[in-house]
Amino acid sequence: MTRKVWIFFVLLALIAGTASGQSATDARTVLQNSMKAMGGTDLKTLQYSGAGWSSMIGQTFGLAEDWPHYEVADYTRTIDYDAKTLREDYTRRQGTYPTLGRVPMPETRVTAILSGGYAWDVQGTNVVPQPGLYLYGVPYADLRQLELVLTPHGFLKAALAASDAAAISLPIVGPSDFGLSQNGRKVTVVSFTMLNGKYKVNGTINDQNLVELVDIWFPNPIYGDMDYEMRYTQYKDWGGGVMFPGLVHVHQGDPRLNPAHNYYEYRVSSVKPNLAVPATPVPDAVRSATAPPVRVESTKLADGVWLLAGGTHNSLLVEFRDYVAVVEAPQNEERSLAVIAEAQKLAPNKVVQYVVNTHHHFDHAGGLRTFMAMGTTIVTQETNKDYYIDILFHPGDWHLKPDIFAKFNPMYMISRRPAPIDVVGKKYVITDGARELQVLQVRDVAYELGDPSYRQGNHSADMLMVYLPKEKVLFNADLYTPPAQGAQPPARS
Repeated sequence: MTRKVWIFFVLLALIAGTASGQSATDARTVLQNSMKAMGGTDLKTLQYSGAGWSSMIGQTFGLAEDWPHYEVADYTRTIDYDAKTLREDYTRRQGTYPTLGRVPMPETRVTAILSGGYAWDVQGTNVVPQPGLYLYGVPYADLRQLELVLTPHGFLKAALAASDAAAISLPIVGPSDFGLSQNGRKVTVVSFTMLNGKYKVNGTINDQNLVELVDIWFPNPIYGDMDYEMRYTQYKDWGGGVMFPGLVHVHQGDPRLNPAHNYYEYRVSSVKPNLAVPATPVPDAVRSATAPPVRVESTKLADGVWLLAGGTHNSLLVEFRDYVAVVEAPQNEERSLAVIAEAQKLAPNKVVQYVVNTHHHFDHAGGLRTFMAMGTTIVTQETNKDYYIDILFHPGDWHLKPDIFAKFNPMYMISRRPAPIDVVGKKYVITDGARELQVLQVRDVAYELGDPSYRQGNHSADMLMVYLPKEKVLFNADLYTPPAQGAQPPARS
């Protein structure tokens, strides 16, 4: 019965599409024609090189802003389609681009590798397994397999191998990067799923049979189903009839909020088809690596005050007479659930009334939705409020990895009550009359202290920090890293 219903809905969709000027198309024929036009029929390996810029995803949110950029030099990507291996090598540096926190970024050599279902990096001579999650949402191994399919020829090969590839042709309006008229321009969109149906891939093939856009969605704790879009233009024949774009422009973000969140752009200077690519054996350390479990280790700092550590990011728990407050909800829902469980153990039967968010970066805001589902009041910088309402309170588009907020549609949605978000003025105080927690704007504190290093050292314009005056405990995030034990602190400029 379920299969019949599914087929019925597909037929309805095709009928509706045809009535609106769209038409169902034989996907295999479209893909084969494109593969032939792009010289991919006998293409086994491909290496392309270039230079440009890339971005720090999750480090800004403004509608008119890009992610902070850094320069990328000597970029090379090497692909073996049959072996399903991918290797990226490049150097990134600050260059002339604005950077995170206005702090100069050191030049870094990056090597990222995929072999089959395994992902790892290389730093110098060290193999660094990547069993964890990219942006705390999608496994690195999944992401790099998706990136293999996001390449023009990789898309065609994967779509031809897919059992569920479907195509639809439709006329579109608007300017084209391919020198085509705006009138009568027609494209074919081919869609399929990969990795056991977990991810959907869409590719747009133009009327020159060239792949001009490929995008996928992967789970992210801030955006839900996050878009990863590759745009390919300035195609040319690089030898042997192999067509490849001269410009690769990429978006990564939430298309509801800002479809122009640029991820990277490379101008291609060299393409080498069917070169000999060495085998990429998976190191034992990578094959045996597993993601560390989510755990919270509490350390008592004072009566009713605990540091909640145990991972790469920490939180602070402060107990009041009738409730508790948490400072920081980092990473993702798994981390927040572990923090909430530890809070209930340390302060039984007390709800988390407040969660203080030090700044909006993905790694420090990824667990906020879990607290929002409980009705916890978020305390944050005023500039973050609209962003959090638009994104974190959005219940839809969480199909890939639905969280508690998406699955249970709690009563704390905006349509049912005002958003539980308080903004910090000059100072925000949480108190029960006996204990006081002060939330301070870093920029105001630095101004009052006359600190000349703030402009160079601030990590984000919306930074907050927390101070407990009675206990003399100061909590900050990403502003100060203490030196190793016994080492001298850095000189103040």
